[in-house]
Amino acid sequence: MSAQDNAPEISVIVPVRNEAGNVEPLIREIAAALSGRRFEIVYVDDGSSDATPAELTRLKAELPFLRSLRHEASCGQSCAVRTGIRHAHGSLMVTIDGDGQNNPVYIPALVDALVSGGAEVGMIAGQRLGRKDTGFKRWQSRIANKVRASVLKDGTRDTGCGLKAIRREVYLALPYFDALHRFMPALVKREGFEVGHVDVVDRSRLTGVSNYGFFDRLWVGILDLAGVWWLIRRRKRVPVVSRGGQDAR
Repeated sequence: MSAQDNAPEISVIVPVRNEAGNVEPLIREIAAALSGRRFEIVYVDDGSSDATPAELTRLKAELPFLRSLRHEASCGQSCAVRTGIRHAHGSLMVTIDGDGQNNPVYIPALVDALVSGGAEVGMIAGQRLGRKDTGFKRWQSRIANKVRASVLKDGTRDTGCGLKAIRREVYLALPYFDALHRFMPALVKREGFEVGHVDVVDRSRLTGVSNYGFFDRLWVGILDLAGVWWLIRRRKRVPVVSRGGQDAR
């Protein structure tokens, strides 16, 4: 069997900051969900100050599919996802939050929907049901999602769900900015791809408290929303490229 035969098809990207207690149980759940498939799990430690790096080092000695990268200082969730995808070996990327609220049992459904959708489908976005956040946080997200949907018309009711499956080359074609993960459906469509959706049931985080801020809240992301709207407006059309004559081979 060649090295290419052993290469992972699926790369699961997990951005984390100070999630030591959640590292091992989530890794075990991801591995169980993808049993029988060629996969890797890429953790990006976004400047943790707890035992997260030590946990990853300990588990890498045992689990050959586990890789880890580290930001010396926290750069934010979107940056951590980008670091992971840029260093990933698979062609199909799955992102998942590192706190355990996203259930890995849904990963195969996202991947299968992406593959069965064909080349025109660039991303499958998880859509949370039964969210376990506080009432105030859910209220903020509902308002932000409604405003975003009315402005961008991306057909996605919940862009804040960390569970997403996307083709690596599609992600790398997107313009990068620090809140990119909140606007991926609109930007994937901007590149001429379709976006599919899979309902996922939310759950409480495994341990600890939230380590990332309220970047899905309207008053924090209003400038990013305006920027994404501008990017979409500036894209006149997506080119359809074909080969002709002597180059048609």
